[in-house]
Parts: sequence; C-alpha cells; structure tokens
Amino acid sequence: MIGLALAALAALAYLGARETSVFAIRTIEVEGASPMLARQVRAALQPLDGESLLKLHADDVSRLATALPRIESASYDRSFPNTLRVRVEAEQPLAVLRRGNEWWLVSRRGRVMARLTPRRSAVLPRIWVTKQIDVALGRTLAEGGGSEELAALFPLRAAGFRRGVETVRIATGQVVYVLRGGLELRVGTLDDLPLKLAVARQILKQTAVTGYLDVSVPERPVIAGSNSQVSTGG
Repeated sequence: MIGLALAALAALAYLGARETSVFAIRTIEVEGASPMLARQVRAALQPLDGESLLKLHADDVSRLATALPRIESASYDRSFPNTLRVRVEAEQPLAVLRRGNEWWLVSRRGRVMARLTPRRSAVLPRIWVTKQIDVALGRTLAEGGGSEELAALFPLRAAGFRRGVETVRIATGQVVYVLRGGLELRVGTLDDLPLKLAVARQILKQTAVTGYLDVSVPERPVIAGSNSQVSTGG
C-alpha cells in the first residue's frame, strides 16, 4: 500500500511539473554548427521557448530545426531545470546548380541550401539545368532536374577528382565531366563508375591528354579525337 501510494504521488508530481513553468525552456544551446548557423537554429526553435522540457517531443525539435535549408538533422538533450541542448548535423555542400544567371548551393542529399552570388563556391562542380526546372530553397532536386548529375559526383572524392571537375552533364544517359582546363572525361553510364574514374586517373597521371578521354569501356580507353588506345594492364 505504501509503495502504491508513493508511486501515485510521484505520478501526480510528474503531471504537475509538466503543467507548470518549473521546467520551462528558457535557454537553447546549439552544438555542431557555426556561430551564425547556431543563431539561425536558435531563432527557428523559438516556438519552443517556455514549453516544459517534460512535454517536449523529438519531432518538434527536428521539424523546426530541419526547416532551415542548411540543417540535415537535429537531436536534443534536456538539461534540467530550464535548458534545451540541441545538436545539429549541417548539410554538406557538393555542387553548385546553375539555372540561367542563378547560382544555387546544393548538398550531398540534393537539397538546395542557399542562393549564391555569382562565382561564389566556384571550386565546387557545377550542374546546369534549364530555366524550366523548378528550383526552390530547401527543396530536393528532382529526377531530370539535376539529381542524376549529383549522383555522378559522389565517387569523385574517393577517386581524387573532386576539385578537378568544373562541370558534370548527362545526355541520353552518358556522363561527361569537364575538368578544369577544358579536358572532357567521358565515362558513359553510371555503371562501374569508381572503376572508370580509377582508370582515368591512372591515364592522366601518365599521359598529357588534350581534347577528351573516353573510359566508357574501361578496358579500352580512348584518348582525344583519334583512335589511339591505352593499355590499362588488364
């Protein structure tokens, strides 16, 4: 009986605390973001100010934080009595989307992170889309609207090409990278892309190539506009 009474009292105390301001959120701390982005996250989470830490839902924190185009995910801890600690994962930029004279920063997940001033983040590879393609802050690139080109950029870092590619384009399923300096690297379809990039890197280390390098058939790479073929040891 005593145990039941204590449990009942504890439950009543918990319910009472939920409905009072004892554990109301008064401070929001943000981790995992730059100072500027942390300020934006705190501003986005202001609707939670004054809400009890005991009534807080993870979905509310995630929904408010990830509404920011630069935030990929968010988690939190309660620091009683009045502090909400939020840890965020920022979107990772991968490319610059060009639509006419518009420049957009796009994340690895294909999310449009920000609109850029011309030539900012020029070090990132560019993806060109027509003016008919709808581009909006916070949205994800759709099929036929740059998502395929973005997928073609994923293996570049591991292959050592990420900073060497200026533009990627796909026409009728054929992928072409334009390297800085103007060389075209033609890889055909996205099949076996890591292998094709490895073959291309090996050739470019050994040979001064102008024009284009075609590794769409990695066992029989073709240099420039001639019929010259390079042995890859296979």
